[in-house]
Amino acid sequence: MPTAHDIRGTVFKHGSAVLLARIVGPEGTAVTTSDLASVRYSVYQVDPVDPDALTAVEGHAEVSLTVADVFYDTLQTGGPWSVDETGYNFRHDLPVDSDEAFPIAGADYQVRYEVIPTSGQKLVFRFAVRCI
Repeated sequence: MPTAHDIRGTVFKHGSAVLLARIVGPEGTAVTTSDLASVRYSVYQVDPVDPDALTAVEGHAEVSLTVADVFYDTLQTGGPWSVDETGYNFRHDLPVDSDEAFPIAGADYQVRYEVIPTSGQKLVFRFAVRCI
């Protein structure tokens, strides 16, 4: 089983974020668009005293995305990916044109994705971001 961990980063107040990841299934191989039925995301402000207390950011709760818009069938390498030479298969340019995703400097946010595969259990991955 792959190890689960938050992907950490920093964002600017009132800014957007380009979120990249390599998402693998239970067998440890990178998922492809044909493996996935749906994907949605939410942005939450994290309470600094109680990390289980999450407040959804308006306009960024349970937002459905088109699988082919955020997942690649082959691993992508090169900029902006700098983690390793293997590459990423997920990219989401978080939209902030109508609703701010990160409105408070000094706050911590969680960007949470739920992916429903064509078969098997849902996949969950998260980005833990600090707003400056």
